[in-house]
Amino acid sequence: MSIKPFLTGLTLFCSTLLFGQIGHESADPKPGSSANWKTVSPGINLSFSSTNFSHSKTTPSLQQVLKTSWSQKAWKGEKVGIQAVLWSSKDFQDIELSATDLTSDSKNTISADHISISYVSYVMSDLIGNLKSGCGISGKLDSILVADRIENEQHFRYDKNTTRPIWISLDIPQNTKAGIYKGKVIAKSGNKAQEINYSIEVLNHTLPTSDQWQFHLDLWQNPFSTARYYNVEPFSDKHLEILKPYMQKLASAGQKSITASIIHDPWNGQTYDKYQTMIKWIKTKDGSWKYDYSNFDKWVRFMTGLGMGKFINCYSMIPWDPKFYYEDEATGKTTFLKAAPTSEEYKKHWLPMLKDFARHLKETGNFDRTTIAMDERPMDQMQSAIAIIKEADPSFKISLAGTYHKELSDDLADYCITLKEDMDKEVLASRKAKGLTTTYYTCCTEPFPNTFTSSGYSEATWLPWNSVQRGFDGYLRWAFDCWNKNPNLDTRFGTWLAGDAWFIYPDVKTSIRFEKLIEGIQDAEKIRIIREKLKGEGKTAELNKLESVIQEFNNKNIHQNTIHDQVIKAREYLNSL
Repeated sequence: MSIKPFLTGLTLFCSTLLFGQIGHESADPKPGSSANWKTVSPGINLSFSSTNFSHSKTTPSLQQVLKTSWSQKAWKGEKVGIQAVLWSSKDFQDIELSATDLTSDSKNTISADHISISYVSYVMSDLIGNLKSGCGISGKLDSILVADRIENEQHFRYDKNTTRPIWISLDIPQNTKAGIYKGKVIAKSGNKAQEINYSIEVLNHTLPTSDQWQFHLDLWQNPFSTARYYNVEPFSDKHLEILKPYMQKLASAGQKSITASIIHDPWNGQTYDKYQTMIKWIKTKDGSWKYDYSNFDKWVRFMTGLGMGKFINCYSMIPWDPKFYYEDEATGKTTFLKAAPTSEEYKKHWLPMLKDFARHLKETGNFDRTTIAMDERPMDQMQSAIAIIKEADPSFKISLAGTYHKELSDDLADYCITLKEDMDKEVLASRKAKGLTTTYYTCCTEPFPNTFTSSGYSEATWLPWNSVQRGFDGYLRWAFDCWNKNPNLDTRFGTWLAGDAWFIYPDVKTSIRFEKLIEGIQDAEKIRIIREKLKGEGKTAELNKLESVIQEFNNKNIHQNTIHDQVIKAREYLNSL
């Protein structure tokens, strides 16, 4: 028997076993006073709480954010996230969470099979303080423990004098009949149980399945993180088997793009796991070039099979450090060429590859959806790269995530600009008329709104609303799964604010941030559908009111302390139509 598959399986088992237990959270660096718990009942205390509110582990929740019952409106086909919270002044060896079927007065039912309920774990994060940006942080920031990682378990050991969030996710079937559905959430330990009631009013609107969503989500992937974490060969059958549930979660959020690295380390080692090249560059003994596309093809087939791949974004012709690695058959070693993008050596290196790459992409039927992708670089370098791309094949598509450059807009099939920038109206209209994709991104630059683990939960929901307000197609963020050494415990890495590099945790555990981003994407789809409906019905007043609500989500004078209420009010109005 081969020992490697056994060890891989053991790693998976031990990882699940270890991190399935609440005892493996980091200690709270700012613990609350034990005196705050003296008046807390020793029984199981259970209440609902707004999904926009984050709880402190060692402080009892404020009564004003707790509710003994919960009601919400939703569409057929919508994924609804609900937060509850459990606390006590007594230890419980085993708390079991469950949810009942939801039933209406007409005896219609939403089965509990469509409801998942899990406890939420706390992870280490940091606070930006007075800094104006979350990038290039040189000093040590204040640490904070935040609730983010949603476990895949309904049983947990509860330690007294702690606040434990609970996440309920309800997937409303598309064939559900409209009406008010009622059910219960139950927390039980032995013969002690606490239950709370909630209701969902299912409206007579239907949200399409996520593969039909038009919102363009582009969360960059790093498959080399999972390969390292689970100790498997990149793009081996075992690796793809492990990756599948992660990428299915990404696809279910409406992901459109595949991130492909076509050179080694395009971002100069800024990640814990370097992006390796998916294309092997080989210089033969006679000085000619050949290219091995095996891993690239495996990755593209894998992601396409899961429903992603409007674009295959290939990074990068202009890496942060212009080193281009290749295998030299003459020496039998891996070496590199260092060449500025404006140099003749650079062109000689890239032109034959791009010509061969175009040939290969056409043979595999992937040319029309492949882009040669870049992030922001000096203008002369970008223009030089674009000229080489077009010389290799005039039909090559190009993608850029960076600053707004009006002079480049016609060259970019997929253009993503920053949150704070505006695109000229006539440029955006021209891009729409040509069927080009326009999005925006946030990164470590913006303290808020953002998706750091220290960000307010509602900030993630705000982001798709802003895309709609600007008339853009969607939103981009780095990254979905670029983990550090201990991603289950600590979301800090590098010189960025914590949580900058991933939305999902090992063992396929989603995050509150990711679920709230999906909430905003669903809102964007609802807006698209409702706009068409109101226009068709000639309801000008309602349409104008909706547009005025949307216009409040602009990129000017954003106040972090008002995002919470802004999102709540906007979603309430949207669900009233």
